[in-house]
Amino acid sequence: MTDVVGIGALISELSDEFPEVTISKVRFLEGQGLVTPARTPSGYRRYTTADRDRLRYVLSMQRDHFLPLKVIREHLDAMERGLQPPEVADPAPRPPAPQSAPFEADESDGLELSRSEVLRETGLAAAALKEAEDQGLITSGRLGMFDRNALDIARAVAGLAEYGLTPRHLRALRLAAEREIGLIEAVTTPMQGMADSQQRMRAAAIAVATLSSDLQGALVRSHLAEVLP
Repeated sequence: MTDVVGIGALISELSDEFPEVTISKVRFLEGQGLVTPARTPSGYRRYTTADRDRLRYVLSMQRDHFLPLKVIREHLDAMERGLQPPEVADPAPRPPAPQSAPFEADESDGLELSRSEVLRETGLAAAALKEAEDQGLITSGRLGMFDRNALDIARAVAGLAEYGLTPRHLRALRLAAEREIGLIEAVTTPMQGMADSQQRMRAAAIAVATLSSDLQGALVRSHLAEVLP
């Protein structure tokens, strides 16, 4: 498949899957801001693979789910922020599954969620999310958006709320996490300035965090074995 094509080749490429697509239709979608092809110095449109994928998504959402362009534009914006494409049964972009280990996620994945998206995904009440922020459990970033770690924390807060634990009760866990961070810093700080210091520090941080998690889990299991034989 050619990386960049003109509008005629674009229509030819899409016509088998979307027989109704026309040049005027593509130009209309461009005018609505759903695709922004590059232009040659002579003004000819040039569509990249990413442009064609966006058009396929727009056309399929219109044809298969009858979604308005405003909603489709919101989906595209959400997916550009790292959310996953919606399922057929639930046409709304969804965030990835929770992380299960320290540093599991790619730090550059760029996931950004709005407040309403966090509430939708976790089931938290708006007041509970606000309380979690007030207790220092969750912080928002650029323009009030929430990253992957904030989402995972919100998921945990929501799960613990089902057992009657509010963000205020969870403050002790935040303090314990801060003490664990202090342990990691005590190990990694002396590595600064060494050869491959960033790689060494990251490996040590992952190891200490993993072992700390293992220790905490073993201590809890040991206690539960005593009180819940």
